[in-house]
Amino acid sequence: MADLFSLESALTESGVRTGQALSTGDLRRKYNFGDRVSELNIAQDPFFRMVSKLSKKATDDPQFKFTERRPSWHKRYAYLKFFSASVALPTTLPSNTNDIDAAGNTWYAKVGADYANTGNLVNRVGQSVDYEEGDSNTQPLFFLPDQVVKFPVNSGSATGDLDYIAARVTAVSLATSGYAVLTLVTVKGVAASSVAKGVPTSVAQAAGTTTEGEEALAPYKCYVIGSAHSQGSGYPETWKDQPFSTGYGCTQIWKTAMAMDNTTRATVLKYESNEWARIWREKLIEHKWDIEQSLLFNGAAAYASDPWYTDGVVQYINTYGNSFSLPIATKTQDDFLDDMSNFLDPRYNNSNATLFFVSTAVYNWLHKLSGYFKNNLEISPNLSSEMAMTGKKKVFGVDIAVISTPYGDMNVARNIHLDGTSIGILACNMRYMSYRPLVGNGLNRDTAVYVGVQTLENSGVDRRVDLIQTEAGLEVQVPEAHAIWVKS
Repeated sequence: MADLFSLESALTESGVRTGQALSTGDLRRKYNFGDRVSELNIAQDPFFRMVSKLSKKATDDPQFKFTERRPSWHKRYAYLKFFSASVALPTTLPSNTNDIDAAGNTWYAKVGADYANTGNLVNRVGQSVDYEEGDSNTQPLFFLPDQVVKFPVNSGSATGDLDYIAARVTAVSLATSGYAVLTLVTVKGVAASSVAKGVPTSVAQAAGTTTEGEEALAPYKCYVIGSAHSQGSGYPETWKDQPFSTGYGCTQIWKTAMAMDNTTRATVLKYESNEWARIWREKLIEHKWDIEQSLLFNGAAAYASDPWYTDGVVQYINTYGNSFSLPIATKTQDDFLDDMSNFLDPRYNNSNATLFFVSTAVYNWLHKLSGYFKNNLEISPNLSSEMAMTGKKKVFGVDIAVISTPYGDMNVARNIHLDGTSIGILACNMRYMSYRPLVGNGLNRDTAVYVGVQTLENSGVDRRVDLIQTEAGLEVQVPEAHAIWVKS
């Protein structure tokens, strides 16, 4: 009991209290203390708060599964592996477009894709290559007779300006594993000296695929640009895609306990009269703090042993999302906007629901970038910066800085949990993240409080025992919608 009524002194190494040598004494005396006690309020759990407020979806199974759907209409592309004007199964890429350049010429092309046709799963920027031309489940199945396909070429030389050949498909063979072999008739040709645009070694990895951004790969892609049919022709052929893929997650149990004997609970103190209420409030914050840390830094969801673990978003994005480097000392605004261009490419990520959680150092760096133009270079009210700080707001109690860029507004939240780690920016598309508390059969496991009274052994003294318990999981979908910038 005695230590509940005395103030712990902060001592230096020499044993002298910091700030003054005079002890404050027993708190039973007032010593002319003021009526208020200062309390530091901090942003405790920005990620947990946002994901639980914006997208809370209860689950009735501790091992929950989910399905992702990726449309295929914008993925009808392939890379030109080989072509020939005479060989029906070409095995080389000629140095120019002789014999296929003029309208009406017939030729053959072997083409492959760099994404899985089961689920339309793609490579992510900065990650290892998962899908290469010719791999299992990458065969382009969408080519049909009477389609028109655009093939890129370099005009005049391997480094010349881009041009293209448009050709109509007259026959399709899927007999070659991992590839489609097309019979084509040129509709729109080019000069005979033009060079076919296969994927060059400088960009390619292995069979012609790479984790470069879509912008860098676009000049090498052969796109379906429509179809052309004869008058009076019948129904064309069709194809069926498979846009679905599945994932799973697990719930995790967090527990925080507190206990106090009833004599102490009944004692009125000076600053906060109810010591039990103070401890209970602090334990709730501690409980949320622990959940925040787990949702950020856990590994992959696991249920093979007891206890179970939910996904950690850092691990998930670092493994499956887009990855960029962030050397703050040398990273320029132009470099960062290039990263944003790759990450927010509308060919696979056109959502504006991304929230950027950043460390303190990166929070300062972003403000310096966005403020430099305004503070140093702006000379006219009609002149504006490409990247500028446009305002601040609070969302569910979290401070959000809004930075305008050519790719839309960045909503930036400082997260001190990222300090001391290699993570500079964690870009989370909140549309594809969910907090999933376990709820079923009339029982809600989302931060429940269990109350009990325990009799101390050999004393007969009762004490109040409370248990704060949460059972929930984090669901993260669509890896290409998330990104991480790692400090280097």
